[in-house]
Amino acid sequence: MRVTAVVVTYDRLPLLRVLLARLAEVPGLDEVLVLDNASTDGTGAFLAGLDGHDGVHARTLPTNTGGAGGFHDGLAWAVERGADLVWLMDDDGLPDRDCLDLLLAHRGDLDFWGPVVVDEADPGRLVFPIRLPGGTRTVRRMDDVAAAAVDGLIRDVVIPFNGVLVTRELVERIGLPRAEFFIWGDDHEYRLRAERAGGRVATVVGARVLHPSVGELGAPMMGGRTTYNHSPSDLKHYCMARNNLLNLRDYRGWPHALAFVLKTLWFYTVTRRDPARVRLSLGAMRDGLRGDFTGHRRFLRG
Repeated sequence: MRVTAVVVTYDRLPLLRVLLARLAEVPGLDEVLVLDNASTDGTGAFLAGLDGHDGVHARTLPTNTGGAGGFHDGLAWAVERGADLVWLMDDDGLPDRDCLDLLLAHRGDLDFWGPVVVDEADPGRLVFPIRLPGGTRTVRRMDDVAAAAVDGLIRDVVIPFNGVLVTRELVERIGLPRAEFFIWGDDHEYRLRAERAGGRVATVVGARVLHPSVGELGAPMMGGRTTYNHSPSDLKHYCMARNNLLNLRDYRGWPHALAFVLKTLWFYTVTRRDPARVRLSLGAMRDGLRGDFTGHRRFLRG
């Protein structure tokens, strides 16, 4: 069983150094492939000095293709190199030393599975809240996650691409992540595609990845009856609005997609009034429905 880690990075050289040092300590890992999204902070030169040493191989892409493009290329590269299992992660996560071992204990039973992702400053709190299957309850604390687990797993839930394992067989069955999504929603779409193809999905509650806080994911609205994934970044919001609308349309149908449009309008007209965000949201959604995946480029540096 050949296990390959794929790391996608962009302008986070200090974090990348820490992550690669940690991966060198992880037993059972055969090699590490690093996809550098045309970083401007010296990452390319650093990786050139590592390439081929201690099982680390690197590619610096000619342009920034976002996490979606990086994982698309990295997953294809890992499969080409003979990986049976691919461990996918961003540069800002830090798996525990036993994370991979705990995940590998479930190989053969699962196709697409990963750890819990906890706040590095408060490991009792999830960075990405989990909506439990079979209802609307969302949990944010590790105590609640552990209480909800059955045999150490929460089935049908995973947080890609933060230390998630995917089998070669599943990749060959469903293909690669949608590179055109750039960021936000590409990982969710890949999970939905895996589920549609019959892939066995789960979160292993005992396995952990530490991650910096990401701010206001799950901002409450409508008196706390629901939440909205607000981001102060126009780039992230544009991609979220465009890609999430398409995911809802393609996997849950038009009623859910239209509900997301109304929810977005409510959030930025009632909950947190911001006319510019309304215009940005509607433009992103229009671009997605037209199949235009170029609009995010205007928010990129350089």
